[in-house]
Amino acid sequence: MNSTTPDAATPGSRRPSFPGHAVLLVGVPPLEAWVRERTAHYDEGFVSADPAFAHAHVTVLAPFPVGATDRAAAVASEVRAFDYTLRRVATFPDGVVHLVPEPDRGFRALTDAARRLMPEVAPYWGRFEPVPHVTLDRLGPGVTESSTRDAVAHLLPCRARASELLLTWWEDGGCRVLGRFPLSS
Repeated sequence: MNSTTPDAATPGSRRPSFPGHAVLLVGVPPLEAWVRERTAHYDEGFVSADPAFAHAHVTVLAPFPVGATDRAAAVASEVRAFDYTLRRVATFPDGVVHLVPEPDRGFRALTDAARRLMPEVAPYWGRFEPVPHVTLDRLGPGVTESSTRDAVAHLLPCRARASELLLTWWEDGGCRVLGRFPLSS
């Protein structure tokens, strides 16, 4: 995958007419303030007032069927909570600057489970293959991989634990959490 989601929540890709959609994801609380600020910089409408919302996240499956909470719970039950570290900044060919989770096998296991339980859903609308990452920014005037690395250096390495899935709604002026699903222990 070369982008988190093809919507205005991705820095630098404003699509005001893009309809809302659900995303199954793992929040990354240690990076929340930084990613939230970058989201506000690009599009204030995608800054959520919901305190449980995760602007900083690793996508498991998008789009996600809103009514499929039973399947979200099933995905969560298949994977044990896991630790990971974010330290390496990279850039996808489409210009999305991101952090790479290491190891990424827990995220891949979540995405594999989601795809197995929902074979009718094409990740990222069929535009990209899923690659675990946390979106930080997008290349553009004044934004390079190096400048982004420098901007987040004080937060790295970021050690975190994936312990729950969030089912979230992404829509201009309406981003919120729809459900929470603990990973198995």
